[in-house]
Amino acid sequence: MTVDAARIRALRWQSVLESRYAVPVFLAVLVGLSIALRSSQLGAGFWIDEGISVGVAHHHWSSIPHVLRQDGSPPAYYMLLGLWIRVFGDGEEATHALSLLFAVACVPVAYAAGRSLFDRRTGLICAVLAAFTPYLTYYGQETRMYALEALLSIVATLAYVNGVVRGSRIWVAALVPTLALMVYSHNWGLFFCAALAVATVLYVREGLRRFAAAAAGVAVLYLPWVPTFLSQVRHTGAPWSTKPSFHELLTAPGAAVGGDAPFVALVVAAAAGLVYAAGRTERVLAVLVGVTVVLAWLTSQISPAWSTRYFSVVLGPVILLAAAAVVRGRTVGIVALVAVLFLWWGYNVKDEKENARSIAHGLAPLVHRGELVVSTHPEQVPVLRYYLGDGLRWATTLGPVADPRVFDWRDAVDRLDAAEPKPTLDAVVASVPKGQEFVVVAPVFRDYRAWRAKWTRLVWRRSVAWTSLLQHDPRFEVEKHLTTDEIALQRNYFKPVQAFVYRRVG
Repeated sequence: MTVDAARIRALRWQSVLESRYAVPVFLAVLVGLSIALRSSQLGAGFWIDEGISVGVAHHHWSSIPHVLRQDGSPPAYYMLLGLWIRVFGDGEEATHALSLLFAVACVPVAYAAGRSLFDRRTGLICAVLAAFTPYLTYYGQETRMYALEALLSIVATLAYVNGVVRGSRIWVAALVPTLALMVYSHNWGLFFCAALAVATVLYVREGLRRFAAAAAGVAVLYLPWVPTFLSQVRHTGAPWSTKPSFHELLTAPGAAVGGDAPFVALVVAAAAGLVYAAGRTERVLAVLVGVTVVLAWLTSQISPAWSTRYFSVVLGPVILLAAAAVVRGRTVGIVALVAVLFLWWGYNVKDEKENARSIAHGLAPLVHRGELVVSTHPEQVPVLRYYLGDGLRWATTLGPVADPRVFDWRDAVDRLDAAEPKPTLDAVVASVPKGQEFVVVAPVFRDYRAWRAKWTRLVWRRSVAWTSLLQHDPRFEVEKHLTTDEIALQRNYFKPVQAFVYRRVG
């Protein structure tokens, strides 16, 4: 091939890439691939938190904020889910589809953010990262708020840079409802707001008035929730969590997109070019990620509330920084990107979060209306109730349950610590007549790393105590023991359950 022929072919390709249809077609292909990648487990069984999500969403729509005084979460996602299930139903596929919608929307929105804040090439790489990141692949198939929060993180970053940093009033106005929805969707949105304030003081002092106006707007919108938030801080928290280590602080950026070391390597490999030519936008994005994560880490040293799934709040600036690093890194950046995409494409979500669905299906023919079901892992009740349906009586190691659709986290550790096993068990089974059956669902304690926190350790002890009391009490006989094959698939923090059908004989 002659030099002139090669030049002509290169010009043709450039013409194709610059055509008005190239970007829409490329994004459409990415969206299609994203859907294919993120729909393999839409029908996966619910785990504990998803059961709580659906249970809360089933309450009267206007009462959801009040119900969440028991839970510790803000109401926006649950209210959206409440509307969604009233139209599309509350099945696994239907509720997972809402999260899939948010995850797929991240692809074109990430392109728009990268294109607006940097250039078209960065926007395209942002879209690629959003289409394949394991974080969105996982949480795009879970009935929780994390895919929504990730989407809002991208929009908020775009609105902040264009509005506060660059002075667009329209974007400042857009920033207000976006941030309000973020803090109403997950409490870590407050850390992100604090990071915006720090970034403004450090790099955008001329935009302090614009940021103050936006902050005032968010404060006004958030004010009605403040009393409930303060009550949650005092009485709920996250007693199931442990203090994060320094290592977890350092690996947080990778956790924001899937916890992959190769992704961190991607950023590091191209970091030289980014740091060398970093502008104010890149520095602002770095502050948003760093300050949000550090504030969450420091707060969790005092009152643990740390989980990798919460890093959805920084997914926007992380993806934008990574895309900018790839572009600045040129060949090295592209090679690192290709390597990471190769590893990400092999990421596959498995249906092994919870075996409550299988256990419930096994129990369904054995339980009858009005019978007692006891869960020695208290927060399992909503997901069990979802699969077993209405008409049953519920209890836990805390005692009888008034509303099985939601778990009451208020002072849960103190209440469980005060609920002595023998008196509580006697009070619960007193309602079971002689000759009648009742069911006890208990965790399978195999991976003890999942039971180290203050709450989970106490759940473990109480569950073991109850199991021992039941097995040695002559008033009860075991009629049936149900387990499932999923127990053999246990990985890391997967918490399988088993069920015992007892008959009261004395």
